Order: sequence, then C-alpha cells, then structure tokens
Amino acid sequence: MEVVRSGFRECVHRGSLVVIDVDGDPELEIGAVHTPIYPRSCNKPMQVLTLLRNGFVPADAAELAIASASHMGERRHIELVRRLLDRFDLVEDQLQCPPDLPANEVARAEVLTHGARPRRLYMNCSGKHAAMLATCTINGWPLESYLDSTHPLQEAVAATIADLTGEPENELAIDGCGLPIVPVSLVNLARAFARLTTAPDTTPERLIADAIRAHPDLVSGEGTTDLRLMTAVPGLLCKTGADGVQVGALADGRAFAFKIDDGSDRPRLPLAAAILSRMGVEWAEDPTDIAAQPVLGGGARVGIVRAIPGAVSQ
Repeated sequence: MEVVRSGFRECVHRGSLVVIDVDGDPELEIGAVHTPIYPRSCNKPMQVLTLLRNGFVPADAAELAIASASHMGERRHIELVRRLLDRFDLVEDQLQCPPDLPANEVARAEVLTHGARPRRLYMNCSGKHAAMLATCTINGWPLESYLDSTHPLQEAVAATIADLTGEPENELAIDGCGLPIVPVSLVNLARAFARLTTAPDTTPERLIADAIRAHPDLVSGEGTTDLRLMTAVPGLLCKTGADGVQVGALADGRAFAFKIDDGSDRPRLPLAAAILSRMGVEWAEDPTDIAAQPVLGGGARVGIVRAIPGAVSQ
C-alpha cells in the first residue's frame, strides 16, 4: 500500500491503517490491521490504567500525564518525575530504564554544558517507570524485579490490556525501556483508545484521557507529533509509538491506528493529518504545515512529505 511520497525524488512508504466508527466497527481497513503488532509506547496509557486500578493515586493531572509520557527530557518533564519519586521516597537509581540524554536538543545541550552524563531520569519512559515503582510500593510488591513479566505488576498490565483490547494472549517482547511489551492489533488498539475517550467522567480510563489531552506538552514535548496533533485538533487523544506506530481517538469514540512498515517517523504527521481530515475533524489551526512536512537539504527545503491522494480512502 502506498502511504506517502517524500521529496522531489519519489520515496514511497507503505503500511497498515484502520479507522473505526463510534461503534468500534472498522470503516476503513488497509493492510494487516487484525494482525498483532508491538505498539511500543502506544501501550503506555493502558499500562498507566493498570496503575490506577492497583491503587496509584496521582497528585494531579500533570503527574498522570508524565506517567503516560514519552517525554523529551525537558526541564518540566524531569521536575515532575523527580517529584513523583520524592512522593514515594524513591530514588533515581531504583529506576530500571536505561540511562539516556534528553531527546530534546536544547535540553540535551543544556545538561551537556553542565557536564552531565546519561541518566535514567532523562530517559523518555522515566515517568512511567517512576509511577510503576510507586504502585509497587503501595502494594508491597518487589521493587527490584518490576521489569519481569512474572512480576505482579506486569501480570496486571497484561490483564488490563487484554480487558481493554479484547486481544487474546500473544507472545511478549521487551520494549526499549526494558519493560515487557504486549502485542495488540491495530484495530483493537484503536478500540482501546476509544474506550478511554468515551469512558464516563471520573473513571480511571477517562482520567487518563483527560490528563493527556490537558497536558500534551508533558506527554511528549516541543515540536513532537503528539503535541502538534492534540493542539491542532481539540478533543483528540493520541500517542506515538516507536517503529512507525500511531493511534488516536476523538471524544465521540471514532479512532484510528496505523503502522508504517519501515518504521519511519517522517510520514507520521502527513498521514495523521490526512486521516483526521478524512474523519471530518474541526481543526483549531490551519493543518497545511502538518499535512506537508519539509524535506531539507543543505538547510534549504528540497522536497515535502505528504499523503498520496487517495492513500486513506477505498
């Protein structure tokens, strides 16, 4: 399937895509949307739902957002993770995500200027790991083995994802942050996010959706796909996953999910913009810049990345 074209020299990206209606039924299917994939960080809101179901009470919506985040290591992100650790008398060394530098270029330059080295706190999943440690503390579960798939927390995560997606049990993998990753098909991933946005007020599902939508800057960071999309489309809940995965749901329960086969990030925004336009969303800003991403060469624009006409229709 041809998804997007980039540059003045043609470069085609292919993948799979599903769009579901308010009843959860697919209204558009392209590619292998019923085959389980590893959604990577798209699973984070479901992982955090597990924490709420097991006694974790966030201090505020910002803390819930950072627990759901693939943050960029900006100062406000790190301060929130530190605050979460401090609330439960935890320390950075108890985090078992790998040490890293901030993903945001300015934040990375700032810490390097001050002689900092890679730290677990800077890793983009540190908020989720901190919240998982907090949940283990609340339940009296072992802290040193929280990454293990047989740990009570990870078994609870698998059960929550099965409940939310209706997906049968499949073989786990290990995500980039060291945690088990549960495979889910694109169609059931979209349905799970729709369950978050349509859940009744004050339910754990809705608290997560509302926190992410209220604080897209905490869930992602400056210039990122999630921040740009949730700013441009009021009421949209969306989450980026590594290797070309993206999922989004509107307040009425319509949702989409896609996977770029080659894992490229470059097609994300143009493809998401094309899907959302097909879904008839009301844009809070002109989507032109989102729908046509520049390709730079020597500091000048030498091409664009855009959805091929008809790529998201049948």
